[in-house]
Amino acid sequence: MQDDDIANIMRALGHPVRLSILRFLASQQQRECCCGDVTESLPLAQSTVSQHIKVLLDAGLIERKPNGTRNRYMIRQDRLAELGTAFGGLIDGLNLRAPLQQVS
Repeated sequence: MQDDDIANIMRALGHPVRLSILRFLASQQQRECCCGDVTESLPLAQSTVSQHIKVLLDAGLIERKPNGTRNRYMIRQDRLAELGTAFGGLIDGLNLRAPLQQVS
C-alpha cells in the first residue's frame, strides 16, 4: 500500500461518524446492512449518513452490494488487513524505540 493510499484512508477514518459507521457494520451478525439500518443507529439524517458512507466507499473501506432497490454495505476485511500491515510497517519504520533527542 502506497503512502497516498494510507493518507486517503486515514482521512476517511478521521471523522467520528465514519468510525461509528464502521463499528456498526462490524457489529452486525449478517455483516451487511443498508443505509437505513445505519441511520437508525445514529442520531443523524439519512442524507448525512449517505455522505459518510460515500467517503468510506471512495476510500475502499466498505463495499456496496445491490439488493433490489437498496444497496447493502459491508466492511472490506481485505482492505483493513492491508491497512494494518501498512500502518504497522510505517510505525516500525519511524523507529519509535530510538531515544528522543531534545530540541534546544
